[in-house]
Amino acid sequence: MENFLLILLLLAAGMGLRRLPAFPEQTGQVLNMFVVYVSLPALVLVQVPRLTISADLWVPIAMPWFLLAVSAGMVLVLARLFSWERGVTGGLLLVVPLGNTSFLGVPMVETFFGPSHVGYALLYDQLGTFLALATYGAVVLAAYGGEGRVTVPGVLRRVVTFPPFLSLLAGLAFSQWPYPEMVGTVLERIAGTLVPVVMVAVGFQLQPRLPHGHLVPLGAGLGLKLVVAPLLALGTVTVLGLTGEATRVAVFEAGMPAMITAGALAMAAGLAAETMAAIVGLGILLSFATLPVLFSLL
Repeated sequence: MENFLLILLLLAAGMGLRRLPAFPEQTGQVLNMFVVYVSLPALVLVQVPRLTISADLWVPIAMPWFLLAVSAGMVLVLARLFSWERGVTGGLLLVVPLGNTSFLGVPMVETFFGPSHVGYALLYDQLGTFLALATYGAVVLAAYGGEGRVTVPGVLRRVVTFPPFLSLLAGLAFSQWPYPEMVGTVLERIAGTLVPVVMVAVGFQLQPRLPHGHLVPLGAGLGLKLVVAPLLALGTVTVLGLTGEATRVAVFEAGMPAMITAGALAMAAGLAAETMAAIVGLGILLSFATLPVLFSLL
């Protein structure tokens, strides 16, 4: 549970720093760019070579991709219905389908299910959410983060030059050759800066008041992530008759709040930064209430 205390302290620190004149208005954006170009690529290089696939554990692997497709479809429908601007739509396409299944998910699974179930959470995160961030996330940023008309060559160019995506390719290339001990240690320490830097950035950009017209996207994002997604996951496994501990953990992971890194990427790209920061920050706080309820339903 110390992970939650750390997150709350970092969030509060970011909110406090915003009140100090020594920190300029662009501080949050600078911190986000540090994550995109330094922290996240290092994390990808550390985690991707460790990925393993087990054929009999397909539920926690398939669940995040299924929810990604459905959640993204719901966001696009709502965006059309409410005529949201492109920045709001692009931001929600990042923070709604991608959950905080690692930094929050792993300790939550350990707390509610026990240490023996953490492996299922890692499968969900590393073979689902994590890979989706580096691939699907790159496509969303390429399509919504740029200016002007979106073209296929333009999207492909931005995808293949996206630092975390390049790190993903490098990590896969070196998956059969372990890093020298010193290199691995350096990468892990750089990757360890991701959560502190991102949470301070989220707190710095978290506003008590949102721009006019953004309360509906905020409510939609929180509702889809914390309520609709886990209930959809629970209903799907029930209809399909899927049982077992791996399935229970997969449904539980589906109820995690928005991924911190997805929010950082949205904010760094200027996709309704204040709204996305609110969805990440408020989602973490609300998850303290929603996750115990979800666990009671399993």
